[in-house]
Amino acid sequence: MRHPEPVTSDASSTAGARRLVLLRHAKAEHPDGVDDHDRSLAIAGRRQATRVGAQLAAAGVLPDLVLCSSALRTRQTWELARPGVGGDPRVELLDEVYQAGVRSLAELVQTVGDDVRTLLVVGHEPTMSAAAEAWGGPGSDEVAYLRVQVGVPTASWSLLELDAPWASWERSSARLVGLTTPD
Repeated sequence: MRHPEPVTSDASSTAGARRLVLLRHAKAEHPDGVDDHDRSLAIAGRRQATRVGAQLAAAGVLPDLVLCSSALRTRQTWELARPGVGGDPRVELLDEVYQAGVRSLAELVQTVGDDVRTLLVVGHEPTMSAAAEAWGGPGSDEVAYLRVQVGVPTASWSLLELDAPWASWERSSARLVGLTTPD
């Protein structure tokens, strides 16, 4: 497991820096006859989601805003991770994140208000890894960048940074700081 360097939201951070966390939902069940949108977390996924909260807190990542897919497994992932993260971020449950490709996710990110310094997106593969690859540019962690190119396991999260407003996020514009995968 690779952990990004701790990142804090205090005054020592770069004044214009924005941080984006792309979290793939935790391990889900695959029951017959259940619509994809309604799949719930497996027991292993519940443990993963709880660990994600602790990992984010240990890395000093406290989101101001969470854009969460409306799918049951993503909502459950956030609900189980949230106590470990702490704070009280604003949460938006969006069908758009459930259906998002990289381009539509970029459009969502680019409309986030300037008051948001750290944005957490709880979504699905292949979009979470493809977005990390697409936004990762010069100065990115090489190992993390190579890993997101082939996809990431459940409960993995990528951390990207850009010293510019959300509207400036475009291909290769951010630095992929790291990728954290489940234990």
